[in-house]
Amino acid sequence: MAAEAGVKRAFTFRHLSNKMINFMEDNKIRDLFVKWSMHGRITVQVFSFDQHFQAYEKDNFVRAFFQDPNVMANLKVLSALSCEWATLGTEVKKIEAEEVPCNQLSMLFFDCLYTEGIVRETGHITKCLDEFYEDFTISDQLQQVLLLEDSDKYQIFSDTEREEFLFRIFKHLCLGGVLCQYEDMVDPYLETTKAVYKELVSVQKDPVTKDIRIISTVFKVSAYDDYGTCYPSIKKHEQTFAYLIVDPLKRHVHVLYHCFGGGLFCN
Repeated sequence: MAAEAGVKRAFTFRHLSNKMINFMEDNKIRDLFVKWSMHGRITVQVFSFDQHFQAYEKDNFVRAFFQDPNVMANLKVLSALSCEWATLGTEVKKIEAEEVPCNQLSMLFFDCLYTEGIVRETGHITKCLDEFYEDFTISDQLQQVLLLEDSDKYQIFSDTEREEFLFRIFKHLCLGGVLCQYEDMVDPYLETTKAVYKELVSVQKDPVTKDIRIISTVFKVSAYDDYGTCYPSIKKHEQTFAYLIVDPLKRHVHVLYHCFGGGLFCN
């Protein structure tokens, strides 16, 4: 749902430039990002905010985020024209914020890949004859499950499960960038998904039941200026995305951003 600009901001933000993102500094994950054609096109930034947050305030919160001078001066965006990093630096007139379900606490979520034969017991991904779907070359059954609604195994994940933030991270990593070199084994995808998810999503132990619960709220966001879409890119693509992951206790926002491309290609 789109929200028009003009409402007075209730939140102000500060860029936490020294905040370390562990998985972005991990050499093994960096090498995988290079292999998947995402290195240099994926980033995580952290901002703090100054007011109590409630999920129902998403439009006001996201609008305030994009209109905040500190965000405009620091929020990184990859230029579709120059293929260089820049900052937002433009006046946002409209935003779109989709709340993304974030309920999964275990990687057992992906066990169906094994039970349905998409991944063998050895961890090898089952191959298939090459076919093409939009910008992707599909060469294994995992990619079929992720992309092809008419594939035999597409329904091993329900529509509700596919909306989950954990699934979205996994899918983004499996599809990669323009020059992605796909994995033969599923482990690199699962391990990287776990590292990204664990660092971005905050949890809390219930004082009564002692159960662990997720406290983060996740939004998939887009922003528009006078000329059209300005964030995450002027061109839309399934692999061009920006998520705001909000921790209401620490009052932190992690921004997970990627712009599809690689090599000599901008978009």
